[in-house]
Amino acid sequence: MDPVIRCVDFTDAMTPSSSTTPTPTEPSSTGSIQVLQRAALLIRTIGEHRGGLRLAELGELVDLPKTTIHRIVGALTEERLLRIDPSGRIWLGSSVLALARLAATELAEQLRPVLVELHRVVDETVDLSVLDGSSVHFIDQIQSTQRLRAVSSVGSTFPLHCSANGKAFLASLPLDQLDDMLTRPLERFTQHTITDPDELRAELDVIRAEGVAYDYEEHTLGIAAVAIALTDPTGPIAAISIPTPADRFEINEPRLRAELLAAAAQARTMLSA
Repeated sequence: MDPVIRCVDFTDAMTPSSSTTPTPTEPSSTGSIQVLQRAALLIRTIGEHRGGLRLAELGELVDLPKTTIHRIVGALTEERLLRIDPSGRIWLGSSVLALARLAATELAEQLRPVLVELHRVVDETVDLSVLDGSSVHFIDQIQSTQRLRAVSSVGSTFPLHCSANGKAFLASLPLDQLDDMLTRPLERFTQHTITDPDELRAELDVIRAEGVAYDYEEHTLGIAAVAIALTDPTGPIAAISIPTPADRFEINEPRLRAELLAAAAQARTMLSA
C-alpha cells in the first residue's frame, strides 16, 4: 500500500511584530504525489521490459528529465524496489518480487470463495491466474472430482496467445501494449494454435465484445477452456478459467459460460467492495 502523505502547515501564527526563526516546509502534497507517480511509472516500465534497461534506454521510454530519472532510480534502489547489476542494467528489485508474491497470495485468498462455489456448481477444474509479463501465471486451482479432468499446477505459466485466460488478458490490454506483445512470434503448440497476429487480433475483438475467451485445444491437445478477465481502470487484475477435457467441453460450454459469467460478476463485486 502506498504511504499516506500529509501536508503539514508549519506557518507561524505569531503576530507580524514578533521575531521568528524560519522553519523549513515539507514538500507539497502535489509534489509528493507526483514523485510517487513517477516512481510507479519507472517501476512499471522496467517490469514491462524483460532483460533489464540501461538508464539511457529508460530515459527514451519515459518522458522525464534525466536527472529526475537518476534521482528516483537511486532512491528506489536503496529501498530494493529496483536493483542495478554490474553492467549498469536496471531490474526490478527483491522488494517488488516480495510484494508481487504477497499480492498474489492475498488475491487468491480474497477470491477463493468464488472459485469454491464455481467448482461446486460445475464440478470441473477452476483456475485463478494473473498476468505475468508475456505469460499467464496460475495462483490458485480447485481440481474437478471427475475421473477424467484437466489439471495444471499452481505456479505454472502458460503463453498468452493460446490459452483462454491468456487471450482474456490480451483482450483487456491497451492497444499499444497489445501491439508490443504481438510483435513477437506466436509459437505453435498444436495444429489449432493461432500463429497469425491478424487472426488473433480478430479473435480478441470478439472477446472484447462478448467478454469471454476460449481455448479449443490450442495449447494442449485434448483440453479446451473458457475464461474471463477481471479488470479495473488500470488494467487486468486476474482471470478465472475452467479447463475441461475437450470431449465434454462442447456439450457443456453453454452452462460453463453462464456459470463463469455469474462467478466473474461476484468476483468483481468483491474486488470493488
